[in-house]
Amino acid sequence: MSVLKSWTGGAMILLALASGSRADTTVSQSNDPSEIAEQGLMALLFQERVALEDVPAARVEALTTVPKAGAAQKVVWPWTRAKDTPPAKITAAWLASQPAPKGDAQFQCLANTLYHEARGEGVAGQVAVAEVVLNRVDDPRFPRSVCGVVHQSNSRGCQFSWTCDGRSDRIRDRKAWDRSARIARAMLDGAPRGLTGGATFFHTPAVHPSWARRFEKTVRIGGHTFYRRPLQTAGG
Repeated sequence: MSVLKSWTGGAMILLALASGSRADTTVSQSNDPSEIAEQGLMALLFQERVALEDVPAARVEALTTVPKAGAAQKVVWPWTRAKDTPPAKITAAWLASQPAPKGDAQFQCLANTLYHEARGEGVAGQVAVAEVVLNRVDDPRFPRSVCGVVHQSNSRGCQFSWTCDGRSDRIRDRKAWDRSARIARAMLDGAPRGLTGGATFFHTPAVHPSWARRFEKTVRIGGHTFYRRPLQTAGG
């Protein structure tokens, strides 16, 4: 039996064990997921990897080599003070206690997206939009960087409307931008993504996209409704 055939068979067995799992899969009000090109095998492997994450540890243990347990280590976000403990939920009070945010082009792209797409939302609403961007970065069907995701376009328009709506991108509300930037910094540095259930699409109540009927609605937060793609298996 070839190595490829053996590997494929093993992956299918593990996938079967995760029959109840779901895929982690954002969109501005102008997004059309039907225009996003699939990447074949990479997309399939991503779906299978997500499915395997839901297999109970006890069942996976028999099929994998378990490393020796080491000393527990406290996880500290890179940009926080060493004495700080990452919160389970980002709040306005916690954001205000953090250092002034800064970062590279990827940070700027995410901060600007939160500002232009969701500055009128509360903290949770902006965190949810950030989850969509970062979930896309992790999905092989989308560009592999924050800026690539934010500025992605297709024949029907831009994935995030602020990038091509013809309006000025000038930051007019510095206080609002500071909050968006703090949220962007926290999310890039590993804050939990626990609000949208792995969503990679969203829209506002002002539009009724046809694709929404084909996708799974995960949650509505503020003025946005969030969706993810349904799970697709190798035989689907």
